[in-house]
Amino acid sequence: MEKYIQTPLTKEDAKALHAGDRVYLTGTIYTARDAAHKRMCQAMERGQKLPFDLEDAVIYYVGPTPERPGKVIGSAGPTTGGRMDAYAPVMMAAGNRAMIGKGARSPQVTEAIKEHTCVYFGAIGGAGALLSRCIKKCELIAYEDLGAEAVRKLYVEDMPLVVIIDCEGNNLYESGRKAYLKTVQSNEK
Repeated sequence: MEKYIQTPLTKEDAKALHAGDRVYLTGTIYTARDAAHKRMCQAMERGQKLPFDLEDAVIYYVGPTPERPGKVIGSAGPTTGGRMDAYAPVMMAAGNRAMIGKGARSPQVTEAIKEHTCVYFGAIGGAGALLSRCIKKCELIAYEDLGAEAVRKLYVEDMPLVVIIDCEGNNLYESGRKAYLKTVQSNEK
C-alpha cells in the first residue's frame, strides 16, 4: 500500500504503518550515524540537552557527501541500520519514533520498536544521488567535527521509503523471504 506521511511522526502515525507499505515522507528529519548516536546517548546519560528534540523525530542514518555548487546536499544514501543497534533502543525510549536506513536490525531493536511504537524504514542503498533530490533544505546543527557524520536537519519532500519493521514487530525482510520461498516452492511442483 502507498502512503503519504508527514513529520513529526506520532504514535498514531506509526500504528497506521505496516511492514511492506511504500511511504512518501515529507517534513523535517535529522541525520545521525553511529558517532553522533554515541555522543547523543552520552549526553543523555549526563542530563545534557540534545541537538534536536527526539520526541516523534525521524532519524536518517546517512553521512552525505559535500554538495555541489547550487545544490542543497550531495549524495545522501542510507547507511546500515545495524551500526546504530547499540544506541537505537535508548533513542527510542527518549522519543525517537522512526529510523531510516538499510539492512537488518537486531532482535533487541525490534523489541524496542514494539515497546515504544516506532517504525524502521528502508531506503534504497546505492541510490544516494536520487534520494538527495528529495532533500530541499539542509542545515548542519551539531557535531561539525564529525564531518559527514555531523547531525543535520533536513527538509524532505516525498522521500520514497518502505516500512521494513512496523510497530508490531512485523519484519519485511522475514515475511518477504518467506513469501518468496513459498512462491518458489509452489512453482517447483
